Order: sequence, then C-alpha cells, then structure tokens
Amino acid sequence: MIITKTKTFTILETSDKNSGKDIISIFEFFEEFNENYTNFKNENIIFDFSKNIDIDLKEILLFSQKSKEHKNNNKSFVIVCNGIKFDELPNELIAVPTFKEAEDIIDIEDIERDLGI
Repeated sequence: MIITKTKTFTILETSDKNSGKDIISIFEFFEEFNENYTNFKNENIIFDFSKNIDIDLKEILLFSQKSKEHKNNNKSFVIVCNGIKFDELPNELIAVPTFKEAEDIIDIEDIERDLGI
C-alpha cells in the first residue's frame, strides 16, 4: 500500500507510480488497509484505484462497512476508480472516476461538516 498524506486528506494506492512495483490485488489491499485502519481513522481518505483496470463492483463493495464507520466518525471516504456502474453502489460508498472529483467531494463534505449539515 502506498500512502501519501496531504494537509486535508490521505491518499491510499495499490502501487507506486515511480517505483514500478506490481499492483497488488484489491483483496490484498483491503486486508492491509484493515490491518492499518487505526492509522487512518481520523483522516479523510481517498482510495486511488485508477490504475486497477479490472476492478469490479464486488471488489469495491468490500469497503462498504469501513466507509460507513468512517463517515460516522465525521471523515470522508472516497474511492477513485473506473469501469464500474456508479449508480449500482450503495449509499454508504462514494466512488468517482477522477482524482479531482474525489478532492472536490472531500472539500464539499468538509464544508458541510463545518456548517453542521
């Protein structure tokens, strides 16, 4: 798992853009994420799966429960991915096709929390 922290969110990726490391499976990534969740539970999270060409809905659904827990902790949980039908996702999951949209979602949710919405 590749971890990049910014001022407002943490990015979690399955591979390192610069090192050429192999992309791990979403299932392996999910296990690693669960093992390390305490390190991220108080941060806004963006999962960047944009390099995972063959990702499917079943794999994304693995994150449903953690997303719900994370949002109950007043933090954002956004997945960047391609190739799925976004309208088939349950309400507790937010997935978008671009990284910019993920950043925008976090900004909007931060504003909503500040306003008490």
